[in-house]
Amino acid sequence: MYYLIYSEDVENSLPLRKQARPAHLARLNALKEEGRLLVAGPCPAIDAEDPGEAGFTGSMVVAEFADLLAAQAWADADPYLDAGVYQRTIVKPYKKVLP
Repeated sequence: MYYLIYSEDVENSLPLRKQARPAHLARLNALKEEGRLLVAGPCPAIDAEDPGEAGFTGSMVVAEFADLLAAQAWADADPYLDAGVYQRTIVKPYKKVLP
């Protein structure tokens, strides 16, 4: 089943994001290579594809996990958490309907 992982950033998280980004992306790429990643990406702080120094307010991942506990454990091991990027993370079951 798919699970939605939504994480909210602390204020002024961009420097922290830049530092932890390679490790964060490596985990996402592993999900992708396993065929379990539906979508992932950050939420720009302004209405722009590239927010520049405005940075981001959070991130969303939708991926397949065995169950809610496995999804939560994956989210809890995110390098962005260790780096202090995220202030809060929500994990919920997700049902893909379209497309």
